[in-house]
Amino acid sequence: MKFGDHIQAADWKKEKHIPVIELPETIKAGEPFMVTVSVGKEIPHPNTTEHHIAWIDVYFKPEKSKFLYQVAHFDFTGHGASAKGANAGPVYAHPVASFSMTVNEPGTLIALEHCNIHGVWESAAEISF
Repeated sequence: MKFGDHIQAADWKKEKHIPVIELPETIKAGEPFMVTVSVGKEIPHPNTTEHHIAWIDVYFKPEKSKFLYQVAHFDFTGHGASAKGANAGPVYAHPVASFSMTVNEPGTLIALEHCNIHGVWESAAEISF
């Protein structure tokens, strides 16, 4: 059994678990650019103590490389839990993360996210110059 055998994928416009990767239209080698990764862009994902997105990981695979490089990791730990009970807490973290990165060659940006009930989901976006 392999970890990859348990990663789910689908069209983010039809499935609330798919991480959506947003990139600029033009990316230049060696220049910083902004990336936003979110879950639930078209179909909102629940954000409750019982059902939530726990984390998002982002990887880059250069076009001519065998290996992935981790770019970012985001934990979302506020889901309404408190001493008062589930969904009674003062804070909720939403699964949206923005960051800046630079690449020196084309490749693929891969996002993974973990839903505490439905497992790990992925999507990818090509980066070209």
